[in-house]
Amino acid sequence: MSSPIQPGAAPEEKLEFVSSCKLPMPWATFELHAFYDEVSGKEHLALTLGDVGNGEPVLGRVHSECLTGDGLFSQRCDCGAQLEAALKKIAKEGRGVLFYLRQEGRGIGLLNKIRAYHLQDQGADTVEANERLGFPADMRRYTIVLPMLAHLRITSLRLMTNNPRKVKALEDNGIPVAERIPLIANHNPFNIGYLGTKARKLGHLLPGVGKVAEPAGKLPPDAHDNE
Repeated sequence: MSSPIQPGAAPEEKLEFVSSCKLPMPWATFELHAFYDEVSGKEHLALTLGDVGNGEPVLGRVHSECLTGDGLFSQRCDCGAQLEAALKKIAKEGRGVLFYLRQEGRGIGLLNKIRAYHLQDQGADTVEANERLGFPADMRRYTIVLPMLAHLRITSLRLMTNNPRKVKALEDNGIPVAERIPLIANHNPFNIGYLGTKARKLGHLLPGVGKVAEPAGKLPPDAHDNE
């Protein structure tokens, strides 16, 4: 059932479609599509609902893996809450796509993310921690989405994100974004510093967050920035 995807718009990407299956979830039964990334050796997923290949812009999210937030319910970030909120929005609309990319910690990997946690425990913010480890603020590849879009016959996205830079990064890599849709979720006392860093240093549009003072003794922000 596996088949290589013709490069087309992303010649530098070597992506193989593996298989698809039904995935019942609390909000709807999605179609789960599995892909193998020959560049990184990792697996990436796409969850679709309804007819996404009819030529109309598709409600979608490009979500980077966050084990602590998505799987361990961490309150130090908003990743898990955004994942759930995006799937709920797609289910409510009855049509959409969520790309789940294996790019933990903005591309630095899980172990380095834990190292970044340690630096944050000592007072660094999410950007400073990555930089002290010798990494750029963001190492993610968005071109990996192009062959996935082609396989699913999706021509443009109504992208759920709070990050205008993400919209620009996708568009710069040839991924059409018809509309940006805010995705505000899980603002809590434990992640206010993390969200403030996203607003101040990474340009995220988070109403009421960017100017909030970081309280003394706060829990350090998460090393992962899903947006």
